[in-house]
Amino acid sequence: MKDGFVKVAALTPEIKVADCDFNASSVISLFEKAEKEEAALAVFPELCLTGYTAGDLFYGDTLLKGAEEALKKIADYTRGKKALVFVGLPIRREGALYNCAAAVTDGKILGVVPKTHLPAYNEFYEKRWFTSGAGESGDISLCGQTVPFGTDLVFRAENKRAFSVAAEICEDLWVGDSPSLRHAFAGANIIVNLSASDETVGKADYRRALVSMQSAKLVCGYVYADAGEGESTTDLVFSGHNLVSENGKILAESNLFQNGMICSEIDVDFLEYERSKIVRRDVKESAREIAFTAKGGETALTRVYERRPFVPDSEKELDKRAELILDIQSNALKKRLKHTSTGAAVVGVSGGLDSCLALLVCVRAFGLLNRPLTDIVAVSMPAFGTTKRTKSNAQKLSELLGVTFRTVDVTKSVLRHFEDIGHDPLITDVTYENSQARERTQVLMDIANSLNGMVIGTGDLSELALGWATYNGDHMSMYGVNSSVPKTLVRHLVEYEAKTAQDKKLAAVLYDILATPVSPELLPAEKGEISQKTEDIVGPYELHDFFLYHFVRNGFGAGKIYRLAVRAFDKVYDRETVAKWLRIFIRRFFSQQFKRSCVPDGVKAGSVSLSPRGDWRMPSDACRVLWEKDLDKRIAEDNAR
Repeated sequence: MKDGFVKVAALTPEIKVADCDFNASSVISLFEKAEKEEAALAVFPELCLTGYTAGDLFYGDTLLKGAEEALKKIADYTRGKKALVFVGLPIRREGALYNCAAAVTDGKILGVVPKTHLPAYNEFYEKRWFTSGAGESGDISLCGQTVPFGTDLVFRAENKRAFSVAAEICEDLWVGDSPSLRHAFAGANIIVNLSASDETVGKADYRRALVSMQSAKLVCGYVYADAGEGESTTDLVFSGHNLVSENGKILAESNLFQNGMICSEIDVDFLEYERSKIVRRDVKESAREIAFTAKGGETALTRVYERRPFVPDSEKELDKRAELILDIQSNALKKRLKHTSTGAAVVGVSGGLDSCLALLVCVRAFGLLNRPLTDIVAVSMPAFGTTKRTKSNAQKLSELLGVTFRTVDVTKSVLRHFEDIGHDPLITDVTYENSQARERTQVLMDIANSLNGMVIGTGDLSELALGWATYNGDHMSMYGVNSSVPKTLVRHLVEYEAKTAQDKKLAAVLYDILATPVSPELLPAEKGEISQKTEDIVGPYELHDFFLYHFVRNGFGAGKIYRLAVRAFDKVYDRETVAKWLRIFIRRFFSQQFKRSCVPDGVKAGSVSLSPRGDWRMPSDACRVLWEKDLDKRIAEDNAR
């Protein structure tokens, strides 16, 4: 369970209706496969020890005793094993029949959870046989043990308290007041659902959506195990549609009509982190906590962590996301321009990606306002490092978009500034670089003043995270349209505009901008080519965006981020490279907070923002030592293997 990963399995055994001994053997046989996958939690379907479709056979002692004997057989099999196993069976208590989920581990029956909501519509007749477990809280004698019985049970691992589990059964998920709501408020991070959901046209999609939504709104892991082959087909058929979800994301899903097992890992540490931010603190539910000892060790990962978490996988989804983000940016800018009665939008254009995106957003916003595009003033400010390629692209882009283009060469102004402050222009240090950035910002601000205009910032989220901006230089503007867009996504937004451009010449310029190395162009060019490449200095943006997402969005520690990055970027970057740039990310993220504490307004477009007025509040003098120690420890463990 290292890093909070709990291996879970949803299993559909082949059964025979009313043949409890066969069903117990089938459960054990399939559980053996889960053991090989080192599952710490295994969930079987509703009434799997008897069959969901046993009908009036549920009334008889023969079937009930057979189910109890099957449960004992399974419990005995688990002796010496640390996995928590849930199986479904009917149980009679004080003259009433209940549809139950029994939790077993290490030879013991830990507790029994009765079903709360009993369907009695269409093809379902459960109220004919069973009694609702709503409000039940007591004990039951089962398999020679006195066992907790009720809908108020939460099973919590003594050796990993974040590994906390509660159960509901089939229909409990499909109703508005699901028991899992109370379970979540009582502290259960994982909800298991033992189900027998028959298959009809369109039901799988609906079922998937239910599981996804329930895990999202409860900020939990959800393990759904469905009945499959072996149930009676008198009137129904069951497909074994198993699902594992975490906070709205489907981690694993079975194919329909294929009995067997699906596995994935639920990150209970992430769920604890996420809940600590958003779960209502004024709502608490009491529960009986049942302790167990969970399977320990490092969980082998099968779930995928994408290299570019900000960027959708499919081209169709990426295009859809790009259009949405551009709409968010342009509508936000539209509101700001309209509210301030701004005469012009002033954008510094460098021929690079960020300023290109900012200019494209301005064009969209002015279109929404039905204002002439000539009220957008694109300003090129060449200096010591500006290359012909970027300068040319800045001008071509502006002209093709139909905005006003101006060139203000800041070389003489910066040289005069060097003279004023006594700086040798041959010394290309941070003063040399930042003087240019601040002069450019001054030019933009003064042009904006002269036009009753507004300077539109071009800096992106990745630069903000790394502090890769000159304080009171490109760090400052009057509104930042790219402030929550990471560098890896900026590229795709510009590419989307290139793909959808009606003008082939415009598309060609955009593609050339995409092919240009990312650079602030503050150092002299070499033979007319860019000499200062950002990713050579601060590291690959695809790595930094990965670090940023999991640090800010998921709250992961440095050691866990290192582990996931090494896995995600296997055969792209070696471990040493990942560790090198992760150290730099940590150092820069902590040391550069003072820049983020005073950034201008900027629209939030995605799930991560570093605005001090929104998502991220952090003191500028916070220490990074704990994160560096965490990384050092993980690297040492890695090297010791």
